[in-house]
Amino acid sequence: MVSMKDIKVGKLVLNIGAGKNTDRLEKGVKLLKMISGKPPVKTKTSKRIAAWGIRPGLPIGCKVTIRGPEAAELLKRLLGGVDNKLSLQNFDGFGNISFGVLEYIDIPGMDYDPEIGVIGFQVSVTLERPGYRVMRRRLLKRPVSRHHRISKEEAVSFLKENFNLMLKEEEAEK
Repeated sequence: MVSMKDIKVGKLVLNIGAGKNTDRLEKGVKLLKMISGKPPVKTKTSKRIAAWGIRPGLPIGCKVTIRGPEAAELLKRLLGGVDNKLSLQNFDGFGNISFGVLEYIDIPGMDYDPEIGVIGFQVSVTLERPGYRVMRRRLLKRPVSRHHRISKEEAVSFLKENFNLMLKEEEAEK
């Protein structure tokens, strides 16, 4: 395979939406720090929704972003939390994968912490190829050709080869 066509894990984002519940938010911050080893940031509201009792600047969730080789290692552990099985609906058409882990104790190597309780979280993975920086750089931004973008099929095959992924649809056929 040509080195410009090699696919890698660009970033991995762990997210917990807690709503107005500050106790759950603090537990979520502890959980994300325990899983990733990095300090998470609290996400704040930007709009006012009176029916939900939300006003701007109110913390309602937390997230942590991991990049580089650490992201690939953590992704292996997190896929173990869902038994290395995902559905085709977890993939979009641009090389992104999103899935939820219902309980953090499903992740191999994670023990139950009574302070945290049982909390789930969302995982979002962005796959990239060399040359994707052209889309994000500050000066002379350019689009990446559709031939160079990662398709859904390429993302599935990358995860099957490198992370031993099984599709739920394939398992149902057997």
